[in-house]
Amino acid sequence: MFRQTCIVLLAGVALMLSGKPASATELTILWAEWDPANYLQELVNEYERRTGVKVNVETTTWPDFQTKAFAEFNAEGDAYDMVIGDSQWLGAGSTGGHYVELTEFVAKHDVAKLMAPAAVKFYAEYPGNSGRYWAIPLQGDAVGWAYRKDWFEDPTEMADFKEKYGRDLAVPKTFKEMRDIAEFFHRPDHKRYGIAIYTDNSYDALASGFRSVLFSYGGELGDYETYKVDGFINSDKAVAALEFYRELYKFTPPGWANSMFPEENQAITEGLAAMSMNYFAFFPALINEAANPNAKGTGFFANPAGPNGDQFAALGGQGISIISYSQKQDEAFKFLEWLIKDDTQKKWAELGGYSCSATVLRSDAFQHATPYNRAFYETMFKVKDFWAVPEYAELLQQFNQRVYPYVTGDEGTARETLDALAADWNATFRKYGRQ
Repeated sequence: MFRQTCIVLLAGVALMLSGKPASATELTILWAEWDPANYLQELVNEYERRTGVKVNVETTTWPDFQTKAFAEFNAEGDAYDMVIGDSQWLGAGSTGGHYVELTEFVAKHDVAKLMAPAAVKFYAEYPGNSGRYWAIPLQGDAVGWAYRKDWFEDPTEMADFKEKYGRDLAVPKTFKEMRDIAEFFHRPDHKRYGIAIYTDNSYDALASGFRSVLFSYGGELGDYETYKVDGFINSDKAVAALEFYRELYKFTPPGWANSMFPEENQAITEGLAAMSMNYFAFFPALINEAANPNAKGTGFFANPAGPNGDQFAALGGQGISIISYSQKQDEAFKFLEWLIKDDTQKKWAELGGYSCSATVLRSDAFQHATPYNRAFYETMFKVKDFWAVPEYAELLQQFNQRVYPYVTGDEGTARETLDALAADWNATFRKYGRQ
């Protein structure tokens, strides 16, 4: 007994000497490997200083992110306490029992009023309009545009453009204007090209790019409550949107049939294209002169409007969820209480994260902090998402298989492509009993 008492006392002395409280806990968050994960680690270091609870942000590459997360979920493992999952994961995460329901937490802390409405709708709620929540909006994101401001403001270019198109060369307010600018700057003989758009079909890049056009053309993927897709994804507006996306592809750099986030930034940093589509989360590198030799000549704008004035953009970004297999759920809830505070959200934005806090987004400090924050603010109130049902991965794969050959290979027609996609989606929804 004496020996055991000594061991306990020595252990207590060791803890005091180490400076670590005996009740210290560690939380682990899983996320993809990118700059926002680094910003988050810096942010949560402050939480450790305040509470003694260490928070580790563990990352994995984007291609492996979903596979790694769901392998752990399906094994009911407790390696991670929280995950910052894509919005499309909400269906699988909630119905599969992987996420802890946060409905009471959202109500208690008035999260629906703290965050931008679209962020709550698409990052947290499932099913749609159900009032049930499974995540807290964390990293807002959407498709926007970078452009070579110095090219646009060159006096010779401005004069030549006005002579050809009868209007001033300026940031496009409509897709028609964007198409003309892409055509104007497309000069393969000089290794200059009009535009860079998403084309990669390994995950959701192509789908994100097309959705930004589809929604602004007044089209929809389908009815999110009835799961009807005929007359939606293959409507006249959807067909026109896909034809337009294929038209933009004609003005991309050579070999642009496999472009995702890195390639879209390279289009600007390497002086390839006048305009480049990308998620806002990847724009910080473009204002860094060490990463972008054209940083001083780079500008940013929100997704343009379609033929009838509709203006939307594809949603990116993620919410943070508590994993149901975690043994530290109480501590995870305490962490979320700290995370949603105004001061924490302000700090998150200052570090480079895209806060979804309505207060932060509307503040002058945020909107003027970077050259792209104003466009981000405008966009986050005009976003729409992909299907968030548990079978979203099958729907996405079917989209890629049908749309990619048309956009990059000019196979078939837009209507044939979307009619076939509608048939695929109908079969999938019937398989899962949604129709």
